[in-house]
Amino acid sequence: MGEIMRASRLSGAAGILAVALALAACGGGKDSGTTGAQDDKAEITVWVDADRAGAADAFKKANPGVAVKVVNYDGSANGSNSFRTKVQLFDRAGSGWPDVVFSTQNNDAAWASQKAGGKPAFAAPLSDGLIPKATLDGFTPGSLDPCTVDGKVYCLRNDLAQVVLWYDKSLLTRFGYPVPATWEEYQALGEKVAREHPGYIVGTVGDAWTPEVFFWGSKCQANGVTGPRAVTVRTTTTECRRAAAMLDTLIKNGTTPNVSVFTPEFVQKYAGKVLVMPGPAWYAGAIFNNPQSLNVPKGRLGVGAPPAWSGDTAVTGNVGGGTWFISSHSKNLKAAAKFAEFVTTADDYQVNLAPGYPAFASTADRWVKKQEASGYYATDLQAIIKAGTEIWDGWGSGLFSQEAIWAKTVTPAIADGKSLVDLLPTWETAIKNQAKVDGYTVG
Repeated sequence: MGEIMRASRLSGAAGILAVALALAACGGGKDSGTTGAQDDKAEITVWVDADRAGAADAFKKANPGVAVKVVNYDGSANGSNSFRTKVQLFDRAGSGWPDVVFSTQNNDAAWASQKAGGKPAFAAPLSDGLIPKATLDGFTPGSLDPCTVDGKVYCLRNDLAQVVLWYDKSLLTRFGYPVPATWEEYQALGEKVAREHPGYIVGTVGDAWTPEVFFWGSKCQANGVTGPRAVTVRTTTTECRRAAAMLDTLIKNGTTPNVSVFTPEFVQKYAGKVLVMPGPAWYAGAIFNNPQSLNVPKGRLGVGAPPAWSGDTAVTGNVGGGTWFISSHSKNLKAAAKFAEFVTTADDYQVNLAPGYPAFASTADRWVKKQEASGYYATDLQAIIKAGTEIWDGWGSGLFSQEAIWAKTVTPAIADGKSLVDLLPTWETAIKNQAKVDGYTVG
């Protein structure tokens, strides 16, 4: 998943420091080089998820002389950790590593840059000359922070994923509702919709990135990476409780169902009935302007700034964005680097095909212009661009997956009718336990 945002500045200095500390603290020494003899004619194996299959196709079309084998996998979606698990198996076997891997997660550099069991680190350092400095400098400031460990870049960001408020302008106009500017107004809208237009929705809580949309955007300190292998987890604060209480109300009245946006059930029940929806920038192409999903007609989809809590500044979470890694074990680093650079910077994919806002700045500018020139949107896309400057820096990129913890601990409990407010201590305990397993000191 993951995607969207440009001409933006992502995190503040504190956020950058937190990410850097988290990544630097992943134990073991770094492997500063690559392994094995090189063969510029060797076939490269590329792992992609279903949404990035078009990137591989675009590369093969533009580079017919490069032999590429494409393997589909889940992209470590929802914190499945399949990328790391498979690499660990290859490490033990001493062979089998892919040359390039796409991951939906932003915390893989934390482990991929580290030696494991005496084996070289999986990720090749890109900033040692493998990717030109001019290319690295062309990424939106802050976008490569999750890829950077001890000053070296180990992956390339595919797209940005700040949260904005998507809405159906036609429906809002027909029902006489304004676009909510605060979370309090958002909740009031959900309550009104439940009374006046039952069956319509204002969001969902059925995906593993729900905490990144609602709790990160409420400054909930569920993931406060504070130093090398140190994290602060406090989910019962006012900032966490306000988001949970709001969602309890909207879940109960049916306007924010516990259904994943990537299920047939969601499309069957809610196509044409999504009034507003807080969600990442990549929702634009992934669910709204997608014939296989909601397929919102041209001229109806609007995008607004992320709501603010009354008396507080507006902030947003960051829902994925996706990263590309090059294996240090590759026998054709030249081709692997060419592939990674192409899929993150070339218009052939990022402007013409990608559903989300590219992380590469100049490409993102052209993506925005193309989107606006299409006439598809009911508003301009300035809210997406601005939201990239509003990502709250109190949520870090630690080794553990918040999505996996939420999916295992909270999603089933919501399905059982449990209150999110009541679940906050349980969620906190689950985060702390996982953090400790991964070697973090928990505060």
